[in-house]
Amino acid sequence: MNYEVLLYYKYTTIENPEIFAQEHLAFCKELGLKGRILVAEEGINGTVSGLKAATAVYKEVLKSDPRFKDIIFKSDETDEHAFKKMFVRSRREIVSLQLSEDFSPNEVTGKYLLPKEFKEALLDEDTVVIDARNDYEYDLGHFRGALRPDIQNFRELPQWIKEHKEEFLEKRVVTYCTGGIRCEKFSGWLVKEGFKDVGQLHGGIATYGKDPEIRGELWDGKMYVFDERISVEINQVDKRVVGRDWFDGTPCERYINCSNPECNRRILASIENERKYFGACSQDCRNHPRNRYVQKMNA
Repeated sequence: MNYEVLLYYKYTTIENPEIFAQEHLAFCKELGLKGRILVAEEGINGTVSGLKAATAVYKEVLKSDPRFKDIIFKSDETDEHAFKKMFVRSRREIVSLQLSEDFSPNEVTGKYLLPKEFKEALLDEDTVVIDARNDYEYDLGHFRGALRPDIQNFRELPQWIKEHKEEFLEKRVVTYCTGGIRCEKFSGWLVKEGFKDVGQLHGGIATYGKDPEIRGELWDGKMYVFDERISVEINQVDKRVVGRDWFDGTPCERYINCSNPECNRRILASIENERKYFGACSQDCRNHPRNRYVQKMNA
């Protein structure tokens, strides 16, 4: 385990994010890091992997910058890079919610809940727990009893909330996501929408799974991650598999992308079913002239 994967974000003012992105990319490449980093005027959001000596330097340099002095890094050990390339890109937002009236989580956000407090919320029948991630992330793993919004992208979440607002407007609402960044703005938006008691899992699922007391309890399945690992374990107490194979509904925690490049849908599938159905989610995708699985087998 000579490599380390870092997950981090920070809402802070970054002037000239385009220039910052160019300079930061050069710095990351100099260290031999690989990953994806988004920067905007509102802050930074990144996941990178590298040799432990390199990630140590990266953390030290970032923390030496007054803008990032209190940034929190979540880390996992690994035996190789978790990414193939290094990207640093300038964006309008560091996580895309596309609100008509944007705001900073530094101004308004939901109450931070430590893992122990979040576990208590999960066990409280009067608390509504909302998964702030995408549908395919939820399907691989989620907290027991959490609501699964019918969305494919994070930016669709506010509209889903508006459609179901009357169901839990007067209740306590808590939310969670992978590393915490999506909940920073989403929970703040809930407060601005009139929800009176809003909480968020501080540090996200990644922090919850590493808490020495909680040890990921009440989480089922695996946590989806946006790198070459695809998923990581969270529950160290009583894990249950919740993912179901797209084709036969059997327990499954293996994600593939539909072999039709025009579809590319993420589906859970065993190696056997991927082979049987040519890696495609439907008959039309199996028959697509550019089916990647068929091309690979015929190569």
